[in-house]
Amino acid sequence: MAPDLDTANEPITLEARTVDRREMLERLAKLGAGSLAVALASGSSLAPIGRAVASNSTSQKFRYGMVIDTKRCVGCKACMVACKAENKTPPGVSYTVVVENGFGERPGGRPLFLTKPCFHCNEPPCVKVCPVGATYKRKQDGIVVVDYDRCIGCRYCIVACPYQARYFDFGENYPAVTDKTAYAGVPSPEYRRFRTREEGKSPVGNVRKCTFCLHLQDADGGYDKASGRWPACAKTCTGHAIHFGDFNDPQSEVSLLLTQRQPVRLKEELGTEPNVYYLL
Repeated sequence: MAPDLDTANEPITLEARTVDRREMLERLAKLGAGSLAVALASGSSLAPIGRAVASNSTSQKFRYGMVIDTKRCVGCKACMVACKAENKTPPGVSYTVVVENGFGERPGGRPLFLTKPCFHCNEPPCVKVCPVGATYKRKQDGIVVVDYDRCIGCRYCIVACPYQARYFDFGENYPAVTDKTAYAGVPSPEYRRFRTREEGKSPVGNVRKCTFCLHLQDADGGYDKASGRWPACAKTCTGHAIHFGDFNDPQSEVSLLLTQRQPVRLKEELGTEPNVYYLL
């Protein structure tokens, strides 16, 4: 079983404010952040994000999540490469993806990139539909995981996930693995199980997803950014757009970021309470 900010300081005209507001509402609607779009359109006030985060906290020791600054993301996809290298995922399996203009463009036609890992929801629908309890939310840190030894490959969780953050391992391999090079013998550190890829053995035939690189945690469940024990995508992001940390710590980088700009969450009207926030 798996172990347990940079806008130009240009004056904004009244006309520009109107256009920006309309465009923002359209983007929020496309994002699936319907409740926030309705609130902004009606002029309703929003609760301070600090209170919202606190209300999501539980008795768990950590509440890990991400804050992704879309203004800083340049679409280089270094996060995708780093994730694959760290977790040794095969073709067709990507724990994080970068979507270009997934919810419109920025003013002036500039591209808008959206990085999507697993959202590690507080109320994950994937967990509720698993018939064998193979996917579950860890009590100590809120990370949603998959027990490859229990997973029967039914893929109900893939259907249930509203963020398309799960992938099925069909057994495909890169040439370096197929040709049995030295790379093929390097085990994956995923879940600290250090499996080498073999036909017919887990995780082939299983559903797979982002784990926030939990194999890099220390014995107490913490991460050490200074020593490089940090999720590969956040550690490698060239634009410093991906921020990772503990929302239970009000002084963590992710908690402080949420107090500086109004964040949004994808499809929050579904009640999944995702632990990935976006700064637009």
